Amino acid sequence: MFLPFFDQLRRGGVPVSLREYLTFLEGMDAGIATYDIEAFYYLARTCMVKDERNIDKFDRAFAAAFEGLDAITSDQVMEAVDIPQEWLEKMAEKHLSAEEKAEIEALGGFDKLMETLKQRLEEQKGRHQGGNKWVGTAGTSPFGAYGYNPEGVRIGQDKSRHQRAVKVWDKREFRNLDDTVEIGTRNIKVALKRLRRWARDGAADELDLDGTIRATAEHGYLDVKTRPERRNAVKVLLFLDVGGSMDPHIKLVEELFSAAKSEFKHLEHFYFHNCLYEGVWRDNRRRWDAQIPTWEVLRTYGPDYKCIFVGDASMSPYEVAYRGGANEHWNEEAGQVWLERAREQWSNNLWLNPLPERYWQYTQSVQMIREIFGADRMVPMTLQGIERGMKVLT
Repeated sequence: MFLPFFDQLRRGGVPVSLREYLTFLEGMDAGIATYDIEAFYYLARTCMVKDERNIDKFDRAFAAAFEGLDAITSDQVMEAVDIPQEWLEKMAEKHLSAEEKAEIEALGGFDKLMETLKQRLEEQKGRHQGGNKWVGTAGTSPFGAYGYNPEGVRIGQDKSRHQRAVKVWDKREFRNLDDTVEIGTRNIKVALKRLRRWARDGAADELDLDGTIRATAEHGYLDVKTRPERRNAVKVLLFLDVGGSMDPHIKLVEELFSAAKSEFKHLEHFYFHNCLYEGVWRDNRRRWDAQIPTWEVLRTYGPDYKCIFVGDASMSPYEVAYRGGANEHWNEEAGQVWLERAREQWSNNLWLNPLPERYWQYTQSVQMIREIFGADRMVPMTLQGIERGMKVLT
């Protein structure tokens, strides 16, 4: 009966395998989520989603496959399955407080609840708000909407206010993790994980639990061992294009910079405008009076650094190909010369482009820089694009 759901997941782009589907069926067979819609959703998601970037795709496929599932009434459930009365009583004891049980008992139980609802629908002739008896809104009656009763029947309300009938798959809390959308600070941290290379360095100030147990067992007394903290040993050089056509991408580049700073202990960054020339800078407020010679950067940072350029590569072709082509100063050497020197010094290099990839073919300078770096070393600044770039760098 779940094969259409499995097919919907595949068509929705969720890379679910037959093994994961069988695991889901085993969970259902074990009774993990027999009569609970929310538990059924989480069981299916746990079994069939192995990458958090696919959670939003899963939610959409789930909604399409089980549309209307949340609208099944308790009467339909009771008619479809034969649940012993003692089971229902035990369930009530488990999930209801003493006050809630007292209120239900005062009304006369579930059968009495439904019978009373039918009578009041026949008696009531108009709209009612507030109160504790009629079918209406904002009251404590067991029937109606926008109020509260521990064992009520919701009527005429488009959503739950106390999350007692919420459709978790329609909330789509993970939609910003879809790998086809542009990145955010949290998202890029996920993508940058591929560039990690763990090593232990620095002072031995972290407890080595395994070493402590081993040494204590060998010596017969408590022998505490410590070790250096485990850190990401990857070294990264970040060159960031600023100004001009990059202004619309400021927020995106800020998110990238923030995520990179938190992910990499060894991170050095420099700014440039449009193309790399003989000078870069660290502070945009002092870009003219505190420039750092690019030759100095090339000599300072060794070839073990991974070099990432961030820019839309949108400029006059003269800025890339000609001496004196820069639009803000006279450059003695063409930008292409400096880019090739950078690529020669740092062979692990990449160009991240915030401009959507579908527009690259219409800008000549983008094509020129792609030729300099190589087609596979310019990637779009999306989660999927950064993941491709991290594979190139590793």
